Amino acid sequence: MSPGSTGFSPPRDAAVLIVDDAPDSLSALRSQMLGQGYQTFVANTGERALQLARRVHPDLILLDIVMPGMDGFETCRQLKAHPVTQRIPVIFMSARTETDDVVAGFDLGAVDYLRKPLRMPEVCARVRTQLSIRASSETQHEQAERLRAIVNSMAEGLLIIEANGRIQFTNPACDGYLGYAPEELAGRHIDDLLNPLVAQEYLEYFARYAAHPETAHSHGTREVIIRHKQGKSVCMDLTLTPMFLRQPLFIGLLHDITHHKLSEDALQRAAMVDPLTKIANRRHFDSFLEKEWQRATRTGAPLSLVVLDVDHFKLYNDSLGHVAGDIGLQQVAQAIASHALRGTDLAARYGGEEFVLLFAETDAKAAAALAESVRAHIEALQLPHPKSPTSPWITVSIGVATMQPRQQDKIEALFVAADRAMYVAKEDGRNQVRVMQSEAAGTDAVLRA
Repeated sequence: MSPGSTGFSPPRDAAVLIVDDAPDSLSALRSQMLGQGYQTFVANTGERALQLARRVHPDLILLDIVMPGMDGFETCRQLKAHPVTQRIPVIFMSARTETDDVVAGFDLGAVDYLRKPLRMPEVCARVRTQLSIRASSETQHEQAERLRAIVNSMAEGLLIIEANGRIQFTNPACDGYLGYAPEELAGRHIDDLLNPLVAQEYLEYFARYAAHPETAHSHGTREVIIRHKQGKSVCMDLTLTPMFLRQPLFIGLLHDITHHKLSEDALQRAAMVDPLTKIANRRHFDSFLEKEWQRATRTGAPLSLVVLDVDHFKLYNDSLGHVAGDIGLQQVAQAIASHALRGTDLAARYGGEEFVLLFAETDAKAAAALAESVRAHIEALQLPHPKSPTSPWITVSIGVATMQPRQQDKIEALFVAADRAMYVAKEDGRNQVRVMQSEAAGTDAVLRA
């Protein structure tokens, strides 16, 4: 074993660049490095050292400080500034042993500082140590680069989230799904992406398992709605897994299910839409009415139902044919639907030539005005009805009923009232609106709109 050997050897193809303007020192160091089995390159100026370093990519540079022209400090500065050479470890060699010089060397990025005159066994030991560290560092760097390449090429979005909800990292797939530039999401909070209630649920989960890491487990996969940067909603599957290192972190995997949801939603919509008129069908309306009825029961707000029937529609079909009848129903349906403007309004085809409109939080007076607006709109379409004894155009008879539901009330009562008002409209000559209004004495009266 050679003097100063520690019993292990770096890879035999390790390359060392020696930079020194003193020929004797350069020759002695070259002999020592060759004796250790290293590929050895030499330069006697800083400029030459930069050229060689960029060409041969040595594993280590032994660099003298005091040289004519570009000194060692400037050479090191330029080595560290260049992407090809910035990771190469540099050991300074100098007779300048003042603390300021040593500190300046380390501040420039050197890994060690050898004092001249050099003690060759010490030089060899320090070179071996740095080459071993370099080999380990390069292995870790390569592993990190492979991991980074895998993360960056993943089809799934990846987020790393801190226990306080701060987003620490996102991969390109995540950025692409949500419309953000690289690193733009880092530093933001999950509140920026998730519904507040969902975000709070996750924060409680983070806090619980940050406090008790030993009980940590995957939060599983759930479907969430995430806000895109442009404001639209994106359907994603989110899987969260805790990862405890120096601090509790949570790995989130996002899988885009937008297309799946669109197909699913399309099927659901198809089941809720009347195929002829493309407005809500009876099934959808009944479900919607049930929800609004329950809401009105809780809030005490009025709920208004409008029932419409196309006047003399059998005569229309008999005189113009079923194709014309279908087209007429489609035009009437679109006119009706154009008056259901709020999220709590719904227009539907209830069967044949009968249509319904629901107006939540709408009193009898407002509902009557809306119904009259629908009637006038349909008449203004001037859809010819040559056999109608009521009008040369398609018209509708409309009944309106309003209730403030109570727990003991039944939905059927609202329909019965609206239907009764509509039949009164027909009996009174059609093409008009009638309103069922409760009177103080407890009896019902049908009034003209």
